[in-house]
Amino acid sequence: MSDSYKTILNPLTTEKAVRLMETENKLLFRVAKNSKKTEIKKAIEELFKVKVLKVTTLHTPKGEKRAYVRLSPENQAIDVATELGLM
Repeated sequence: MSDSYKTILNPLTTEKAVRLMETENKLLFRVAKNSKKTEIKKAIEELFKVKVLKVTTLHTPKGEKRAYVRLSPENQAIDVATELGLM
């Protein structure tokens, strides 16, 4: 379990992140710089008990790494965000 917490640093709740939750069933997380997409997918599935379809990563100009995680249709991103206390 500790590897999952080292990979996923925290969820992000920006206006764009909320819009992605509603329209594309995606969640946005800040992740460790050295994490790979497969590690991020495994960590999200393990921590939140959901099925992940796709992970896209982005390096920000501030030096952060973000992961856009698309969930399967049977798992709603809004429900996961509510469970986390983001909504």
